[in-house]
Amino acid sequence: MTSATPPLTVTSGDVDAASRILTAAALALEARGEPLWPPHTLTPERLLRHYPAASWRVAWDGALAAACLSLLPHDPLFWPDDAPGDALYLHKLAVHPDAQGRGLAAWMLDHAAREARVRGVGALRLDTATARPKLRALYEGHGFTPVGRRTVLGFDVTLYTLPLA
Repeated sequence: MTSATPPLTVTSGDVDAASRILTAAALALEARGEPLWPPHTLTPERLLRHYPAASWRVAWDGALAAACLSLLPHDPLFWPDDAPGDALYLHKLAVHPDAQGRGLAAWMLDHAAREARVRGVGALRLDTATARPKLRALYEGHGFTPVGRRTVLGFDVTLYTLPLA
């Protein structure tokens, strides 16, 4: 893996930029025959239904909105047994196609872990489609441990945790 050039800034709350990153990434995946998210579900209005504006982190490389993710304080849909405050829950990690290949996904995972530590939570958690070996390898290579599987809204997902102690 090439070393990441850290983005100059990370902003919070920019759902419009996150939508642009997610849509570009979804269209690129679709073009490669690896669809992940339907692009029409990635408008700011649709994203805000499940991910509050304050949850969004956008990494900027100059003027390019290069990568994004959402961090939630709870996730009852995928993690219904977790007590409040146990973890932060990561969703919608994406890197803009123009910024891929520079380690920004790993950089964003590190940023999320730092934020979780600052907030005093013991773990960073996420879910990903079980049938996505590249994504699973990214998370496992970054220290996340698979801790279970679940079917949610018809999707088979693997649950991952990264202890932060």
